[in-house]
Amino acid sequence: MAPLAERLRPKTLDEYIGQKHLVGPGAVLRKMIESGRISSFILWGPPGVGKTTLAQIIANKLETPFYTLSAVTSGVKDVRDVIERAKSNRFFSQASPILFIDEIHRFSKSQQDSLLGAVEQGIVTLIGATTENPSFEVIRPLLSRSQLYVLKSLEKEDLLELLHRAITTDIVLRERQIELKETTALLRFSGGDARKLLNMLELVVESETETPVVITDQIVTERLQQNPLAYDKDGEMHYDIISAFIKSIRGSDPDGAIYWLARMVEGGEDPAFIARRLVISAAEDIGLANPNALLMANACFDTLMKVGWPEGRIPLAEATIYLATSPKSNSAYLAINSALELVKQTGNLPVPLHLRNAPTKLMKQLGYGDDYKYAHDFPGHFVRQQYLPDELKEYALWHPQPNSAEQKHKERMQQLWGEERFK
Repeated sequence: MAPLAERLRPKTLDEYIGQKHLVGPGAVLRKMIESGRISSFILWGPPGVGKTTLAQIIANKLETPFYTLSAVTSGVKDVRDVIERAKSNRFFSQASPILFIDEIHRFSKSQQDSLLGAVEQGIVTLIGATTENPSFEVIRPLLSRSQLYVLKSLEKEDLLELLHRAITTDIVLRERQIELKETTALLRFSGGDARKLLNMLELVVESETETPVVITDQIVTERLQQNPLAYDKDGEMHYDIISAFIKSIRGSDPDGAIYWLARMVEGGEDPAFIARRLVISAAEDIGLANPNALLMANACFDTLMKVGWPEGRIPLAEATIYLATSPKSNSAYLAINSALELVKQTGNLPVPLHLRNAPTKLMKQLGYGDDYKYAHDFPGHFVRQQYLPDELKEYALWHPQPNSAEQKHKERMQQLWGEERFK
């Protein structure tokens, strides 16, 4: 019999759980699917959130040929064969055949190149699914011809709905009279992954011999400890291990960080994936407390690309320890998030006239650029003037944190702008 996760796989959008921002009433993907005509798109999100399921629902909904390729087992020849079949199955009045590529991030550049013409000419409509950032893993020409939709880890309410559906509708579980007395452990260990949640539920139920089955946090924890999951760079632990790695760096624990790095190296993790996360951590967690951390992380990435494997583990280790032992600041991370939120709240406020460009005579007559003060014409290459829109001129978005590097920046800003602005 098929696993529980496969038995419960939704067949329609109404059965689909989660991702309301994409498939809820009036949402972009739902409207596209219900119209019967879709454009090429890529689904990006962690495992177990419904990427493949969504593609299969589209296949069931639309009356058009549907082809599936796995990037793990398919080559350029397979891609070309599917494109030729799509050409022969294309009718004048019919929408383009759909080509679904699971784990599209695993396609090589040449494999992705072989798709370009067919997507551009409308021979196929591409649906790609990936757990990796498409900006890194999908070639730019293909990315520019596709919409990108981000799927999120399932929320607590989604997971509880899924559990209830499993114990009440599945042909096997409903016979066991399951009582979900406690669900905290199931939800915590699932990490927002529906497949992982259902696999754990099935494991616990199968391990119980009596009916009814009463599920508690203690039972779940005991059963999972008896069945530890091996590290799988393409599976669920991939995200748990990288999370522990980054949190160890953020927590300034070089021993923890180097341990989790070793787990990834030994588990066959993609070295470039680790290097990218180091770059992100350097900017997000170390930031302005030690700007050299970003240089170190980028140098590690470049070196890794040059020397390859297994020697690449050495610059990865060097960068990991350097980042873990560096002072920490997330002031830049917080500043851009605050600025983005402010933009969402206030909309497209006009640029002050003195900051506007004036390439034409009319613009100059309208006052564009008037009263702008060129900083280099003043002592110390600085002069006070307004740079934010009028409505926001009192806002402070960057808040320096108490480390030696940022305190120097803070002191200089206070000298230039006054202590009130940078407290």
